[in-house]
Amino acid sequence: MNPQITGPRVLGPHDGLSITDPGNRTDRFLIDTEDSGGGFSLVEHTLAPKVLAAPLHRHTREDEYSFVLEGRLGALLGEDEVFAEAGTLVYKPRGQWHTFWNAGDTPIRLLEIISPGGLEQLFRKLGEPGGEYDPETLPALAAEYGCEVDFEATMPIVERHQLTF
Repeated sequence: MNPQITGPRVLGPHDGLSITDPGNRTDRFLIDTEDSGGGFSLVEHTLAPKVLAAPLHRHTREDEYSFVLEGRLGALLGEDEVFAEAGTLVYKPRGQWHTFWNAGDTPIRLLEIISPGGLEQLFRKLGEPGGEYDPETLPALAAEYGCEVDFEATMPIVERHQLTF
């Protein structure tokens, strides 16, 4: 996006920067924090069936809202495990431990609204060559964005739902 553009803007179904982890996850960046004056960012996530999107984590700066466009979302929100179909909004408030996954047998597509914006930059970093979910390096990187991760608590979720991570 170009922060110099202040007028109306229309993004088509193939517009926006897309970063793909082959076979598992695609992030399409639609509105960056700079585009919204810091108020929010908007990212479209696409996950293959039975894929965990991220380790169990929490952030201190942002709230996240996941609107399911296609497929079936599974999420752990604090102690509650929930499932959401297309047309459902899932709210993940700052400070709450959470993760989410594709709970279906077809790809899932959802819009992730992050408020205030900024966390999308972590998604970008993880999509760079060499960016990966590594228990040794991810905690320090996540901390730069006000996040904590818990790999130990993530593995039971992966096993219980037979997910790829």
